[in-house]
Amino acid sequence: MQRGANVELTREIPTLAHVMLGIDWYSGGETIIDQNLVFAAILCDEAGHARSAGDFVFFNQLSDPNLSVQQLDSKLGPDKEQIDIDLHAVPESINRIVAVLYLNEGTSRRRSLGQLRRCVLRVVNNDDDVELVRSEDLAPAFDSETAATLGEIYRHRGGWKFKVLGQGHTTGIRGIAADYRIPL
Repeated sequence: MQRGANVELTREIPTLAHVMLGIDWYSGGETIIDQNLVFAAILCDEAGHARSAGDFVFFNQLSDPNLSVQQLDSKLGPDKEQIDIDLHAVPESINRIVAVLYLNEGTSRRRSLGQLRRCVLRVVNNDDDVELVRSEDLAPAFDSETAATLGEIYRHRGGWKFKVLGQGHTTGIRGIAADYRIPL
């Protein structure tokens, strides 16, 4: 799917209960990038903001307080990292779950997402491990960005949709935290 495209997940599969967001990237010989890339999820209310720091799921906080969104330790398939989402357990006050990628030490080490040669986000049905959606390669659009919002799963007419975003941020995780009002 291209940037800006969306799909109605639960309209296509009404029984869909668990999805997994998986990310795969390739940085060529830039091992420092591989070591510092962080895949995370932000749970957002209707205004598009995190309610608290607990709504930021990443390597240092592996799940939200309700255990509806969790970073997975063991992964399946070609992904570098994965985040599991239990759609039925997501609190009603959460309207969207945004997938982000950022360089943990990007600005201090003069690295950027523009050095990636490939970056693909996918959505998998956890019940049968079938891939539902795969984004286009998002890497060619990145330049000096040190963080990016890759995609989002959001509520729509009583169900769930997924949208590819691929929007880069030059201010790293601090810029994303400010946009989504995550206290750091």
